[in-house]
Amino acid sequence: MTDPVRRISSGGPWEDTFGYSRAVALPNGLVLVSGCTSVADGRIVAGSPYEQTLNAFQVAFDALAQAGLGREDVVRTRMYLTHTRDTDEVGRAHKELFDAVRPAASMIVVSGFVDPGLVVEVEVEAYRGGTR
Repeated sequence: MTDPVRRISSGGPWEDTFGYSRAVALPNGLVLVSGCTSVADGRIVAGSPYEQTLNAFQVAFDALAQAGLGREDVVRTRMYLTHTRDTDEVGRAHKELFDAVRPAASMIVVSGFVDPGLVVEVEVEAYRGGTR
């Protein structure tokens, strides 16, 4: 019997180390994307909170694309950041990406991430109802 839940990998270094999937696509059309950061090939690829946010969401969009969904299917975002001073930059990046989509969103300040050079991590939930 085939598992109706599809697990998507991005090949990120922590997926195998910690035992998780970049995204999980459920048979009801919901796709849950794990926390994404601005890391590629084991290093941070952008510096400012704005740039890290754009890159982190691109990691999420790449995972959604593997499930056949796009930015327009996003229904919820969560942004975790290490400093309240970065809310405007993170929010500006979110608005740039989602102004027309308007997902439910949360912005939460946390004490830190696995790599201290990271200042933001994002999660995305997307949904595709019916057929396309």
